[in-house]
Amino acid sequence: MIYISHRGNLEGKSEKDENRPEYIMKAVNKGFDVEIDVWFQNNSFYLGHDYPSFKVDKDFILNNRFWCHAKNEEALYEMSKINCHYFWHQNDDYTITSKGIFWVYPGKTLLINSICVLPELSDQKEFNCLGICSDFIEKYKKKND
Repeated sequence: MIYISHRGNLEGKSEKDENRPEYIMKAVNKGFDVEIDVWFQNNSFYLGHDYPSFKVDKDFILNNRFWCHAKNEEALYEMSKINCHYFWHQNDDYTITSKGIFWVYPGKTLLINSICVLPELSDQKEFNCLGICSDFIEKYKKKND
């Protein structure tokens, strides 16, 4: 099972810290993968959910523990040119990451090669899938390991 921290969160939302590089790296250092929100603007990559907040260099997003969510078309295009793991979605039930893994909207039917996204929003109980992405990822890891 792959355990993915949603924007660096481990035990619940922290909107002031989400997508902050230091916050993300704390989750990585605890052994988790992390879903990050990536923007591209003015020839630079940024992290941030609603808008580009934290400037990062290309090498930062190349971390193999990151699942990069393209937040604008420019980020999608620029990430397609480098070797990072990325995807685009808005309210899609399913999307496919650049590594061929299904990213599944909360409450939708899971597939074997899929990530269950934010199970806490749908009260998901069974995880017949590749991994879980959650704001409470430490809870899921303790419960399922």
